[in-house]
Parts: sequence; structure tokens; C-alpha cells
Amino acid sequence: MEQPALPVTNENVLEFYEWIFAPWVKEMGLRDFTVSSGKAFAILPQNKKLQFSSGSICGQVIMSAVDTVASIAVATTDRLSKGTVYQHTHFLRPALSGDLRVEANVLRFGKASAFLETKVTFVSSSELVAHATLEFAF
Repeated sequence: MEQPALPVTNENVLEFYEWIFAPWVKEMGLRDFTVSSGKAFAILPQNKKLQFSSGSICGQVIMSAVDTVASIAVATTDRLSKGTVYQHTHFLRPALSGDLRVEANVLRFGKASAFLETKVTFVSSSELVAHATLEFAF
């Protein structure tokens, strides 16, 4: 598959997702992607394969979902990122018994970097589960 045209839009977001991400990332089950300039969000559904024995989605999955959605937000420009340079994630509560909304917002596009903020919330209540800051290189 060849690289889809940039920027990523609602019309080509699934094509971009299929092209760039590894099979194990797709197995997380992210769905319902929506993008606009410098923004992206998706739903991470609860799935037993993603949970600790406690029933909470594990942090590694949440961090991967954050990085994935942030990558899509960065791709809403005509430049393809060279990848994540930095990610810092705070976990505020367990991700128990509800689907999660992962929303990434580019705070600033620079010449060589983009800086983002990402929030992970419960779809049902909008309670904050995790908050992350990221930097991507160009």
C-alpha cells in the first residue's frame, strides 16, 4: 500500500490509519475517528484483551492509544511526522467498565516539532482518565 495523500481528513483517516500503524496497534480496536485541523479523536472500546485482571484497561494500551490518535492529529497538515519524540502521561483514575474517548489537540506546529495535549475520558461521563503531553518531530 502506498502512502495516502496528506493532510489527513475525515474522508481519508481510515486509509491513513491502515497504512501507518502496526497490526498490534489496530488490534486495540480504536474506532469512530474524527479529525479537523490539528485535532483528532477516536473511541477506545473496553475489551477483555486490553484489561488487567482487575478489569481496567492497562496503561500501556492507553499510552499507545494516546500516541496513535496524536499521530493522526499531527498528520492533519501536509507534512508527515518523523515520529514521537516525547510523551508524558498522567493516569488519574482506573479505566474501568466504560469505553474511552481519546482526544488529541495540537497546541503548536513549529518548523521542526509539533506539541500536543491529549485527554482520555470516559465516553459516558467525560471523567478524565489520563492526560498526556507529546512532541512530534518533522
